[in-house]
Amino acid sequence: MQQEGVAVTEGAPAALENAPIVIKCEHVYKRFAEKVSRQDRSASGGRRKRLVNAVNDVSFVARRGEVLGVLGANGSGKSTLIRLISTLLLPDDGLIEVFGLDVTKHQAQIRSRINRVSVEASFFKKLSALENLAFAGRLYGMSGKETTERASEVLLRLGISEQKMRAPLESMSRGQQQKVSIARAFMTRPELLLLDEPTTGLDPKSRRDVQDFVEEIKRDRTTTMILTTHDMAEAERLCDRVAILDGGRLVALGTPDELKQLAGPDAHTFEDVFFAFVGKDWEEVAQEDGDGD
Repeated sequence: MQQEGVAVTEGAPAALENAPIVIKCEHVYKRFAEKVSRQDRSASGGRRKRLVNAVNDVSFVARRGEVLGVLGANGSGKSTLIRLISTLLLPDDGLIEVFGLDVTKHQAQIRSRINRVSVEASFFKKLSALENLAFAGRLYGMSGKETTERASEVLLRLGISEQKMRAPLESMSRGQQQKVSIARAFMTRPELLLLDEPTTGLDPKSRRDVQDFVEEIKRDRTTTMILTTHDMAEAERLCDRVAILDGGRLVALGTPDELKQLAGPDAHTFEDVFFAFVGKDWEEVAQEDGDGD
């Protein structure tokens, strides 16, 4: 699916080229109204608000078992794109299909087959990690025994001890709570997992635990994952392909090695790749980024 002005390679990696399409985005737009400052109102005809394309003519497909990374600066549209795929937002124009289902018509069917991790994850803080995961498991139709066994397995794999997983969540650090959020998403074995900056705020060991677990899931090639991240090494390590967004537009899409080739002979690292397509180095972007897109 080639777009004008986008540096994109010829589709999925060879190992996935025959896998079914899980996500299809065709010319997707999402607009929001933003306030116009007083000094800019004369240029906008006196209007107090203007429409901004948070996602601007984005097209791509993701196949079963693929890990697709999404990189971009604050306000690039990456978190908005995740919300569109998860049906938390609906596109203003264009088409998004998940499992062949239109997100504007089949939200319930799509949501039953996906899960999402974000830095804004909420819990019942007085309950333990196990109790929170047990509640989530029952919502997804898992039995009590299955939920307990699966929750313990995933929490242990992510470095949460048996003693800690039975303590109130409010006694855990922010990083530990983030790992519980990740465990909650993986526990239900979703067909599509949306990971919105899952390792933000984690210490190096916890970050490595999460990355190792993602790689384990990736090896099975049954779960499709969309990963937004600020960790360039993480994107290069985990992702089959990487999409780079800038100002709501998709400016590049390919495997990490393909993007290095497209970026030119001076692109030796993935930070160089990002700079080649966006015009900013990664440290500059990280300083600009808050907790938004």
